[in-house]
Amino acid sequence: MFLGEYYRTKDNKGRVFIPSNFREELRGGIVLSKGFDEKCLFLFSRDSWQALQDRIISGPIAKKNIQLFSRWFFASSRETEVDPQGRIKIPQELIEHAGLERDIVLIGVSDRIEIWAKEKWEEYYSKADTSFTGESGTFEELGF
Repeated sequence: MFLGEYYRTKDNKGRVFIPSNFREELRGGIVLSKGFDEKCLFLFSRDSWQALQDRIISGPIAKKNIQLFSRWFFASSRETEVDPQGRIKIPQELIEHAGLERDIVLIGVSDRIEIWAKEKWEEYYSKADTSFTGESGTFEELGF
């Protein structure tokens, strides 16, 4: 499980240090992809990726939206590994998609890690913090 917020820097070769507490779960391989709703990246362990892939490909193949999404999502995805120094290399096309400069943030989101440009993350989190602080409706919708 991935939890927490980690500030990192991306070097000029597109490499980023993965938090040490995330590395064990990532030893079997990693898949990077574009994020769905924001300009961020998703990083999945091999097991989490397989579960997601199985759900996507089990959708009705005749639905045009599922086909469009599948092509977009799988075309943007790349396999990688954590190197012996604890880094991953982010492909240039994904760096450009997420607008990653030097300062980035890795966010643990249970079954995946999200990679954000620092400024975009801070803006997004500030809005979310304002929306959810003191608001219990979302917990109630989840059955709490």
